[in-house]
Amino acid sequence: MSKGGRNLRLDQGAKTEDLPSEKDSPTSANVETMQEFGQLRLPSTESNLHVMTIVGQIEGHMILPPQNKTTKYEHIIPQLVAIEQNPKIEGLLVVLNTVGGDVEAGLAIAEMLATMSKPTVSLVLGGGHSIGVPIAVGARYSFIAETATMTIHPIRLTGLVIGVPQTFEYLDKMQERVVRFVVNNSGISTECFRELMFRTGELARDIGTVVIGKEAVQARLINEVGGLAQALAKLRQLCRGGE
Repeated sequence: MSKGGRNLRLDQGAKTEDLPSEKDSPTSANVETMQEFGQLRLPSTESNLHVMTIVGQIEGHMILPPQNKTTKYEHIIPQLVAIEQNPKIEGLLVVLNTVGGDVEAGLAIAEMLATMSKPTVSLVLGGGHSIGVPIAVGARYSFIAETATMTIHPIRLTGLVIGVPQTFEYLDKMQERVVRFVVNNSGISTECFRELMFRTGELARDIGTVVIGKEAVQARLINEVGGLAQALAKLRQLCRGGE
């Protein structure tokens, strides 16, 4: 009887080891993905398109306060490299709802997006403010929702600022990088973009301009007013070799 009891205990032990742990469960994987990347794992379906979201504040080399919703450039850049190298992915849709953030990090993402060989489409929902503008125009084709807004304003510095001419020259050079990128990757002219950037009287506590939906298209900053269906249709068209 002791032998039988021993065998029973061994069998129970073997069965316990075969059971999947809580860590390996789909629910645990979903929770982990939600906490790390703000995304949920959807049922896997075969698709040749990849969707990337850029939301909240774009975080640079300094970690932002925990209450801020952020997009970390160290998460986005490796994803863009992986998408470029993955033969199963034929096109990329970038969905933006961002207040802007770090200039260097935002420009790095925009440059990566603009230099991809695969078709890319951007869709501005809610807002694509500040350094979100270069990211939006970095795609091969851009859409903006009818109610979405984009704020165009000069670059600001935070923290200790030394009041010397070199500080202004540094700011001017950095601002010129943003202006040049936006002009080169959209239909807007340098004069028009600078006029929007330095306009006074529109913002209560700043200089600059807020453009809404059609206004962004009329300024030739964004290609078209549209939503998700239009953006996906355009991306599929580009993947088939259309323009």
